[in-house]
Amino acid sequence: MNSPSPRPGNQTGRPERPFAVTHDERLERALRETLSQRVAVPHRLPVDPAGTALGRARRMRRRRTVAGFALAGVVTALATGGMTQLGGQAERPTTPTVVLGDPSRVATRSADPVAPVPPDEPTDGEVELIMAGVLVTATGQRYDLGVGPVDRAQRLPDRGGWLLTGAVTAAGRTLWMVPAGGEPRALLAGAEEIVLSPDGRQVAWRDEGRVFAAGIVAGQLLATVAEPAPAGVVPVRFVGSQVVLRAGSQGGHLLWRPSPGTPPGTVAPDVLDVYGSRADGRLVARVRVGTRSCLALLGPDLSPGSTRCEPTPAADGRGAVSPDGRWLLVNGRLAGSDGAILVDLTGTAAPQRTAGPVIGDEVAWTDTRHAAYVDRDGTLARLRADDVLAGERAVSTPVAGANADVRPVVVAGPG
Repeated sequence: MNSPSPRPGNQTGRPERPFAVTHDERLERALRETLSQRVAVPHRLPVDPAGTALGRARRMRRRRTVAGFALAGVVTALATGGMTQLGGQAERPTTPTVVLGDPSRVATRSADPVAPVPPDEPTDGEVELIMAGVLVTATGQRYDLGVGPVDRAQRLPDRGGWLLTGAVTAAGRTLWMVPAGGEPRALLAGAEEIVLSPDGRQVAWRDEGRVFAAGIVAGQLLATVAEPAPAGVVPVRFVGSQVVLRAGSQGGHLLWRPSPGTPPGTVAPDVLDVYGSRADGRLVARVRVGTRSCLALLGPDLSPGSTRCEPTPAADGRGAVSPDGRWLLVNGRLAGSDGAILVDLTGTAAPQRTAGPVIGDEVAWTDTRHAAYVDRDGTLARLRADDVLAGERAVSTPVAGANADVRPVVVAGPG
């Protein structure tokens, strides 16, 4: 019998591996192929590293801000015999919640209370401030709320806490409620504009082509109504039971009485700004009279009324009426100089007086006689109406920690 001839390539008579593939080998090959495909396709990580890093940076910045306030020391503001001291220790910083999407959603931040129970309303010109998410009480206590930049702040009625309107961001504005002895929570988020009634019991906002209004009861938004609104129409102020809307590119203002099936009214094109209302319902406004800009008392429906062209109100719209409707503090020009002008709306005192430097942000009336604001340089200005009538000017006090990026916000009292 002939012996088998040698195989080329140094192959032996028996291959090292049989040509037949077993079931286990097929399974192994399929598993390897599946894993290689998964490696080739990127997948979302369970934790976003960039988001984590940004969150840590924000928390570190907030802690450093609070530490900066502490190192800045004590700032004492003297006005009308009163004293505000920005001192004390910052409370433990907490992580804020970012709420996006449906503005009717409610979110909470942490389980630990971070805000105090408000004492009685500040008196004799004392004020509360919000700086970089830190509440500074009239007694100098600090509470880190972690709510981000704030444009407006006011007290809730009955010592219920505070309402904070967040600054404009790419995601819109947020309305925060800080209940007495509790933690902040977002009542609204993603709104184009938000305004509160002077008593803190109602809110109006614009979102997705509609204007909304709701009551604020026990930290919830109730009885929400909505109506379509043209582009650019936004709420700017409550006057009684109505909401003043700015007409946007059309110019002028209009009124909306929030109730189901009630659309906004007709635009009054010559009404340039509305500062508030008198006790009798008349509206205090800036109107166009020919080529001039004048103050006016309008009817409750924005109908024309009496006008006063001295002082000349500024075009920036900065100003507010006192809770009792007697005083208007407004930016304007009087006797050739720009500044904050105090106007007596009753005609029982001097018609107007220069009260202080130009108003840089919102005017906050803490009661019927005392007002405060932050000027263009970030300095706190406080005044008492009776003292201004007697020839005194607002007392200006630099605020420790304030700069171009961190501006204090004065907390208004409930009207």
